[in-house]
Amino acid sequence: MVSVTRTVFGELPSGGGTVEKFQLRSDQLSVDIISWGCTITALQVKDRQGKASDVVLGFAELEGYLQKQPYFGAVVGRVANRIAKGRFTIGGKEYHLPVNREPNSLHGGFTGFDKVLWTPQVLTNGVQFFRVSPDGEEGYPGELKVWVTYTLDGGELVINYRAQASQTTPVNLTNHSYFNLAGQGSPNIYDHEVTIAADAYLPVDETLIPTGVIAPVEGTAFDLRKPVELGTHLQDYHIHGFDHNFCLKESKEKKFCARVRHAASGRILEVYTTQPGVQFYTGNFLDGTLKGKNSAVYPKHSGLCLETQNWPDAVNQVKPQARLSEWRRSTVTKHDRSQHSSGAAWLKSTAVLFHVYNPRKSTAKGTRFVPLSPVSPDPHSFSALSGGVGEAAQGQATEVRGPAGVSSLPPRGFQ
Repeated sequence: MVSVTRTVFGELPSGGGTVEKFQLRSDQLSVDIISWGCTITALQVKDRQGKASDVVLGFAELEGYLQKQPYFGAVVGRVANRIAKGRFTIGGKEYHLPVNREPNSLHGGFTGFDKVLWTPQVLTNGVQFFRVSPDGEEGYPGELKVWVTYTLDGGELVINYRAQASQTTPVNLTNHSYFNLAGQGSPNIYDHEVTIAADAYLPVDETLIPTGVIAPVEGTAFDLRKPVELGTHLQDYHIHGFDHNFCLKESKEKKFCARVRHAASGRILEVYTTQPGVQFYTGNFLDGTLKGKNSAVYPKHSGLCLETQNWPDAVNQVKPQARLSEWRRSTVTKHDRSQHSSGAAWLKSTAVLFHVYNPRKSTAKGTRFVPLSPVSPDPHSFSALSGGVGEAAQGQATEVRGPAGVSSLPPRGFQ
């Protein structure tokens, strides 16, 4: 049984609107999400003694999220991760984006999806957020309608993303929560045991843009296929942390992505996704200057992120494995004469499942996937959106998931 409560979290300056908080609670965990950036502000999980702790970094008040801060708990987009030099070309036209992390564009620009107010709708076991990103916002082409849905079932928190584009545009959405399973405010994550189910990763240049090489993890610091204790692993390989994309196995269904275990508390976090990559980030740029919940400070390596997404800079480096979430009008041209006269294309290819184990309630075995009941933002699109890959119901938008629906740009890189 899941309860959903709705309260006011704060008011935006200059009459910018009311930010609301939604708490989803089950017998295993509770999660707080606000309508500013669809941000997860708290995630309470019990340890083996039954004591609950908040395991995500963040702020107790709205003002914290309005200051310059490293995307704590937020949904980032229109394109998560980096776009090289803040530019890309579609259909022979070059688009220029704000360069907000020199020399690249990061997480959608100066005013990405994390810095806007979303419209909420309460569900029986969660909350759905909606917004329209107008044509030209932060330099991106086309209007984009976006739905982000959080649902909770026992110890499983599921995030689903949907987007509808009016023209060809890159789309890459993820959640940027920082986890510390010892409890937020704990000084580091060195005692966390990490596993990532990836045989390859993407090496990066000095600006953290992929070099174009898909490198095997075998025999490197990036081989996390078996559990490693993070602090010992960083020391053994003389590296300062991770901020890299790990290449996941292709799958049309949710698949296991990563597992984090904190032995002292008994807490375990598992991540499942339909996405082709996960950006593993160990909080390398945290510097202790921000004051978080309960006056906690967040120094380097005090939290880790598992950002399930398409590969970084995929709009400039395209191959089937680096699936660019780019949806051309031609994908649904045959529907233009019917109910969907706009011919806009749909994306419903992203789902991430966080399974947080309460050590008093369950073990790490036998994870149960709970089928989602899609919440259709448009009655004309429901049957197609809930259908199979690339299938279309007459007069409705096509669901495109995976390489079969990708219209590739001229390939460059990712050799």
